[in-house]
Amino acid sequence: MKPITALQFPLKEMPSSLLLNKDKSIEMYYAPFDHVNTAAKIVICGITPGLQQAEIALQEAHRQLSTNKPLPIVSQSAKETASFAGPMRKNLIRMLNHIGLQHRLGVNDCEELFTIRKDLVHYTSALRYPVFVNGKNYSGRTPKMLGTPLLREAIEQYLGEELRQLSSETLYVPLGDSVADVLFFMAESGYIKREQILAGMPHPSGANAERIAFFLGEKSRENLSDKTNPEIILSKKQQLLSVLGYAV
Repeated sequence: MKPITALQFPLKEMPSSLLLNKDKSIEMYYAPFDHVNTAAKIVICGITPGLQQAEIALQEAHRQLSTNKPLPIVSQSAKETASFAGPMRKNLIRMLNHIGLQHRLGVNDCEELFTIRKDLVHYTSALRYPVFVNGKNYSGRTPKMLGTPLLREAIEQYLGEELRQLSSETLYVPLGDSVADVLFFMAESGYIKREQILAGMPHPSGANAERIAFFLGEKSRENLSDKTNPEIILSKKQQLLSVLGYAV
């Protein structure tokens, strides 16, 4: 944790002292996303932490370390503070409520997963540590996660380590198709079962606003732009609801 205590905020970019691995245009940096909630009933899995999330986690770890908190507390607090921070958290909560996950988990609102019921959820990413391509947040598309040795090895090492610690009854919510592909790959590799994966929600980023609105029933098919395919969204939504056991 020594490199963290030496950091100065705000960060303009990830410091070289935290670089874990590099291959041509791909760089992977350390940020404190190591904590695993082994009692989780639901796992929310993103692509990889971005610079904003990494800075929030590092800043929280820096704050906790300055008060001499034990490392397990530092790690847990940093991860819970930063996980899915920013505007996409609101979209994520709305979609989780829309599919009825709050009823499955026994909470009033899925917002509680980020407040008073953090005990129910494990936040993670296909790539645990922040990945950047040409200095920009990795999108999960180019290069392909499973087709790139550095990224695939990180998935098998770090995500695999997490999955082995979780219950066979835990449910997984992948955020986006690329993450769903990773979880299905991990299922094929024996880490989890396919029926644990709740794939089908649009990624909760602001760039997906129209797809999210249609998924939530807030925008009609007639008002969609040519960039949005309603049939694909509806088909994935039906598959998702069927996995949860709802009539479609």
